[in-house]
Amino acid sequence: MRHSSGMRRIEWQPILEHASAHARAYLDGIHDRPVAPRADAAAMLAALDRPLPDAPGEPREVIDELVRTVEPGLTAMPGGRFFGWVIGGAMPASVAADWLTTAWDQNAGSGEGTPAAAAIEHVVLRWIAELLEVPAVSGALVTGATMASFVGLCVGRNEVLRAAGWDVEADGLHGAPPVEIIVGAERHGTIDKALRMLGFGTRQLRVVPADREGRMRVDALDLGASSAPALVCVQAGNVNGGAFDPLAAIAERVAAARARRPLWVHVDGAFGLWARVAPRRRELVAGAELADSWSTDAHKWLNTPYDCGIALVRDGEAHRRVFRGGAMYLPGAAAVPNPFDHAPELSRRARGFALWAGLRELGRRGLADLVERCCAHAEAFASQLRAIPGIDVMNEVVLNQLVVRCGDDDAHTRAVLARVLASGECYPTATTWRGKAAIRISVSNWMTDDDDVRRSVAAIARAHAT
Repeated sequence: MRHSSGMRRIEWQPILEHASAHARAYLDGIHDRPVAPRADAAAMLAALDRPLPDAPGEPREVIDELVRTVEPGLTAMPGGRFFGWVIGGAMPASVAADWLTTAWDQNAGSGEGTPAAAAIEHVVLRWIAELLEVPAVSGALVTGATMASFVGLCVGRNEVLRAAGWDVEADGLHGAPPVEIIVGAERHGTIDKALRMLGFGTRQLRVVPADREGRMRVDALDLGASSAPALVCVQAGNVNGGAFDPLAAIAERVAAARARRPLWVHVDGAFGLWARVAPRRRELVAGAELADSWSTDAHKWLNTPYDCGIALVRDGEAHRRVFRGGAMYLPGAAAVPNPFDHAPELSRRARGFALWAGLRELGRRGLADLVERCCAHAEAFASQLRAIPGIDVMNEVVLNQLVVRCGDDDAHTRAVLARVLASGECYPTATTWRGKAAIRISVSNWMTDDDDVRRSVAAIARAHAT
């Protein structure tokens, strides 16, 4: 560290190269390390929960201490045999761009204040709308699907109330007409969370039954003769089995009812919306273009680093009315929309750089291939697991999701999962589906290959036979 004219001058190269060496060692060894963490949360808390030292730390020693302490508690999420939740592993260009994002340290708030961050966000949102072929003219990069759904549903809430003669921006919600909330029985929990943040309690939801694959039943979707404003939440990709609500049929019912009541359709497409870029899967998402707002994630199938949720909105003016921000000291209008006028946060990370890099690395063909390849691996998983006596693949494998049951015994299924995780070979997760314990496998990592599938199937077979 040097001092010059009273200012601190940092020699960045040694510490960044040191951190880079740790990162390279982790990524280079990702295929050989156990996928599950070796230490649990209690062990990590015991290792980390110490008083903050009084004395400053030398940066290199701080990084060494951090790596040494947390390494046993790291899950090999970037690797090809992590099948938990729906998480991709960040690709090389997006990892490097994310490092640069940290170094550049831009607050992605305004076009005037941080023009590169605002402009690249504007461009990637347009790219994504074009890739998904949805008529979104506005959008925002947020933390994840929860906040992306929050954005879409917040705009929808205000717009259906506006159509009913109530101005939420001016008058708030007290005294507003009631809004009917229509959801599917197998919606993701993030929809309920977003709705709670918007002031809609669980008892206010009208739940439409789902079929065996988790799809909303159109025959049970009665929009009735009511004139009350309503939000309709539909799903592109069931979080367990991967099935899609029949979006086109739902859109037909909504269109027929719009003449008598204000309606807003929001698509929760955290991962499944990306089926629209894959020729063999596109029909699964037919009708998504008829919605009013969409939510998805880049840190799932786009394989960017955490965190990057994407909110898209058909009505740009409505979007800005809800989220417009600013203050006297902040920059005003610029050649691109100010991100802080379209997202809940004023200060936030410049997520557009890593997202741009990931999309640029893949290109249209690469993204389509990534989705198709993961779906093919899911089909191979299903075929190989079905060949094992006593193992049942419970869902129709239409995308990248499998729900697996071992025998007809909840306890045995859970024990199989525990043994698989303990082996370190792969990382599926537990779920409950159709009232039964099951193992859930999500294939969304760009690194996953045929050998990863074979090794993982073998680990499940051994655990089942034990």
